[in-house]
Amino acid sequence: MLREPSPQQYELEMVTLEELVPQNHLVRLIDKSVDFEFIRDEVAHLYCPNNGRPPVDPVRLFKIMLLGYLFGIPSERKLIKEIEVNVASCTGP
Repeated sequence: MLREPSPQQYELEMVTLEELVPQNHLVRLIDKSVDFEFIRDEVAHLYCPNNGRPPVDPVRLFKIMLLGYLFGIPSERKLIKEIEVNVASCTGP
């Protein structure tokens, strides 16, 4: 029989990203193994320092494209949607 939900069903539970993503997940392993900071130096000459809109972080953009390649996501729109939904894709700064 369907009953009205009790107040106990509305308790707040705090969950961290560390708890949700397995320690041996591919994205975690790559993040630990590869320092992507070199990308900023490689593309610095392509960005205007004092004109235009703030850019998308080139390291983040590279990581996003790498995720698309690794997980076989052919469309950038679908890739962004996957990143919004899939918590494992969000590990690392």
